[in-house]
Amino acid sequence: MEIFPKTLGTRPRLAVELKAEGVVAARADDAAALLTAAAESPLPEGVLSLGLRPGNFLDRDRVVFALRAALDAIADRTGERNRSVTFVVPDATMRVLLLEFDSLPAKPVEALAVVRFRLKKLLPFDSEQAALSYQIMSSEKDSVRVLAVAMPQEVLEEYEQAITDAGYQPGAVLPSTLAALAGLEERPEAALVVNAGAGGVTTAIVRSGVLLLHRSIEFTQDTAAMEEQDQVSQALAADEAAMTGREIAQAVSVATAYFEDTLSSSPEEILSAGTLGAESLPVLLLENGLDVPTVREMVGPEALAAGAATARVSRNWLASVRGALRN
Repeated sequence: MEIFPKTLGTRPRLAVELKAEGVVAARADDAAALLTAAAESPLPEGVLSLGLRPGNFLDRDRVVFALRAALDAIADRTGERNRSVTFVVPDATMRVLLLEFDSLPAKPVEALAVVRFRLKKLLPFDSEQAALSYQIMSSEKDSVRVLAVAMPQEVLEEYEQAITDAGYQPGAVLPSTLAALAGLEERPEAALVVNAGAGGVTTAIVRSGVLLLHRSIEFTQDTAAMEEQDQVSQALAADEAAMTGREIAQAVSVATAYFEDTLSSSPEEILSAGTLGAESLPVLLLENGLDVPTVREMVGPEALAAGAATARVSRNWLASVRGALRN
């Protein structure tokens, strides 16, 4: 789904994601999204302040440098000349909502106006000034289920300008978890996806291509305390890590309960889409008293062509950029 497209047609063959931990970029030659190249550029703590207000970049130069470094590595290795990219941004910068209507106008422009009006009281920012996209998830008699994605215009412009300053052009902008979900094969069995990292955690449930749940929680960090190296600050950092672990476990617990209540069954596995990774996530959940099924990465080894990425690019970083390239 083109959330905020700048060009018509398929999305660019280059995708880049900005995370709290750094930048990852990837390239695929076609819609099958076999990754032919991937690169990563880390970011130190305190560079980003993710949210719905302008000023997400506390150190803009570092962000632009990381974007340029990751994308240039892909372009250099592939001979890519097209500077248009699909930009995957943190979930914390947008709001993703599932809405129900009795009906919607047939004309997209009119339907968008109806969706925008509904969002007036649901968004913590002005819906009239927001960048907005929607997709019909399901349609039955007297019931239309809609996925709506809204982003403050000023925040969107901030992210797009960073891509431009890095020497590229934003062809489309996607939120992280929806981008990752685009990489899933459509199947009748429901899937529970957990996208967890330093910036926050999003849980999602999808079945037969229909989104049933999308729930995001952002983490707040006291970066000033974490920059100190004395014993007090180390204790604060440990307490903060424990609290973050509890928040992730609670988010997964809530999503699992929703899965069981809605689908009358338990999830057989969890698909990991975030930087926390399929190895660390079950350990964290068990430490917080949550029994978990099998956890596996959304991006398997078969999704990468031989030599596509160096050992420095972990597969758990690639879920969203790979999904963004499937179109």
